[in-house]
Amino acid sequence: MHRHPPVDWSPVTPTDAGATPPPAGSRPLPLADLADLVGDPVVPAAGAAPGISGVTLASGEVRPGDLYAALPGARTHGVRYAADAVDRGAVALLTDPTGRDDAVATGLPVCVVEDPRAVLGAVADRVYGQPSSRMTVLGITGTNGKTTTAYLVEAGLAAAGRSTGLIGTVQTRTRTADGAVTALPSVRTTPEAPALHALLAGMADAGVSAVVMEVSSHALVQGRVGGVRFAAAGFTNLGRDHLDFHADMEDYFQAKAMLFDGRAAVEVVDVDDPYGRRLAERPDRRPVTVSSAGLPTADWTASDVATAPGGGSTFTLHGPGGRRWPARLRLPGRFNVANALLAVALLDGVGVAVEDALAGLADTVVPGRMEPVDAGQDFVAVVDYAHTPDAVRTALAALRAATPGRLITVLGCGGDRDPGKRPDMGAAAAEGSDVLVVTDDNPRSEDPAAIRSAVLAGAHEVPDGARAEIIEVGGRRDALAAAVRLARAGDTVLVAGKGHETGQEVAGTVHPFDDREVLRQLLAGTPA
Repeated sequence: MHRHPPVDWSPVTPTDAGATPPPAGSRPLPLADLADLVGDPVVPAAGAAPGISGVTLASGEVRPGDLYAALPGARTHGVRYAADAVDRGAVALLTDPTGRDDAVATGLPVCVVEDPRAVLGAVADRVYGQPSSRMTVLGITGTNGKTTTAYLVEAGLAAAGRSTGLIGTVQTRTRTADGAVTALPSVRTTPEAPALHALLAGMADAGVSAVVMEVSSHALVQGRVGGVRFAAAGFTNLGRDHLDFHADMEDYFQAKAMLFDGRAAVEVVDVDDPYGRRLAERPDRRPVTVSSAGLPTADWTASDVATAPGGGSTFTLHGPGGRRWPARLRLPGRFNVANALLAVALLDGVGVAVEDALAGLADTVVPGRMEPVDAGQDFVAVVDYAHTPDAVRTALAALRAATPGRLITVLGCGGDRDPGKRPDMGAAAAEGSDVLVVTDDNPRSEDPAAIRSAVLAGAHEVPDGARAEIIEVGGRRDALAAAVRLARAGDTVLVAGKGHETGQEVAGTVHPFDDREVLRQLLAGTPA
């Protein structure tokens, strides 16, 4: 068993995303070598067929030798920017029938397919030298717990002596076996297919042997992980979220289920969740199953779950064949035990010893996920990314078990996102808290007061006697200050919704705002 120091997940200075070009395959790939994916170009090359060295969806990111994918978007069509792509050095275009004529007008070879997104991942995979086939790639999907599980899996890989990559909501980073870290902030949970395969190629070229990535439902529907060869895939749970994108919960589930269509060699699902049970009960599949509730039919279970002295969790891990191990986490709550079970099962599925997995998990703290903020105060302050009704409930339940005093929650909801979950968020927080401070999250283009009103409506639906004291404070800093003033010895303050985020988006502008730093300033009595 490899012994390594605890994995350090403290923030590191990001590198410049545009400082170096994305790696290409071993050579420029002749356009003809993509014909089985995109067909022959409707406009042949004038002269020798071009060599393709990269793929991009963004005209402003085109480098000489790139294939520019001009796709339809929510507001416009990428073919409008084809001329810019040509000026920057694009050597061929990929588009749909709608973009055909404008693409042909550029004079470059143009490949037209009915649904370019359906083939874009496979195209990028081939151009960048099939990078996922050179590494062990693990994908994790679900509504809540993706980020925490990804960090736990990465920590287990690192403890086993693997050089690792991490792709997800908080950041994208690599860590070599000797501990050297390179990191980039994440713009979205799962990058677009060309960027993802370029990123994987860069990781493989840097010597990374295993990558763990979060896989969003948007990414699955939009084909962003097309062409990725997954060694293992994990499912956490499914709760209300993203219904501004998906038609309903069934549509949302079917999107998540796409990761379990046979593309991964090992599938692991949490069967405490009803949607996880649906995945496990399909007649054509036999996934590995986990249950923190101790379901006897599950392959991996937990017992003796308890709050560890000084915070965190302890439990007994039960594995296949009657094996058992004592386990410890720095993360509180049964829901984090569930995340840990999924992580261990995924790691076991790709050949990591359970002892190494548990050693990595034991000291992992995830940015903005039940992250304590301690400035010497006599109460507990925690920042968490909980931004769905289920996540709010589970976070509050975990904190309630460890709080002798009152539970004070600061909560808002994001604008330009599923409005239907706002009353549910308010109700979940009002049911689980003693004091609820309703404030602004990222209002984006919406009226912040209208968002708060929807949250408050749900909170006030909770019956008297079961409902928290409710306070409305619009400015987020003022809301955090109000919670700190209210807190007494033995209380817990939960600041929910934004977690690791370092900005607040209001009316098209992102203002610097990190819940952890603002809370730390308020606790220390430091002016902003």
